[in-house]
Amino acid sequence: MNYELYIIIGSLALLIVVLLVFLLVVYNRLVMLRNKVQEAFSTMDVCLKKRYDLIPSLVEVVKGYAGHESDVLQKVTAMRAKAGSGDLRSQIDGEMKISDALHSLFVVAEAYPDLKANSSFLNLQEQLSHIEDEIARSRRYYNGSVREYNNQCQLFPLNIVASLFGFKQMPMFAVSSAEERNTVNVEF
Repeated sequence: MNYELYIIIGSLALLIVVLLVFLLVVYNRLVMLRNKVQEAFSTMDVCLKKRYDLIPSLVEVVKGYAGHESDVLQKVTAMRAKAGSGDLRSQIDGEMKISDALHSLFVVAEAYPDLKANSSFLNLQEQLSHIEDEIARSRRYYNGSVREYNNQCQLFPLNIVASLFGFKQMPMFAVSSAEERNTVNVEF
């Protein structure tokens, strides 16, 4: 009879150890993935900072040619001031609004042939284009990291551990406007 009791106690102890090891492994994996997401966002944030630094110069050059387009210029400036504050979701939304505002700024610039030929504007436009490419690469890395993290938070039984320790899904960077989803029609 004591032999059976030892087997039961040993089995329970082994089960508890296996469960604790499982919790430890899953918890550490979720922590590593969350840190990877934060690192990916920080990498993207560096690129976004470069873009922020270019915006005032770009607005000033455009303002010299298109001063009466003040609503677009004010919108770009206001979006730049608002971005970077709040939680992760509001920061992502703010970044998408800045992209939309910059698109509007370049649409305004298209109406001014002298501006499009201005070397300062062309230089700033080239720099911004390079930075936007960096931001796009950073967004892909961020979204890949978020996908991996969110999968771990949603898969069973990992989702139990994630909810137990307060790991929440992270937002993806996605296209914010329906216009950006449409196919561009190029005509010559």
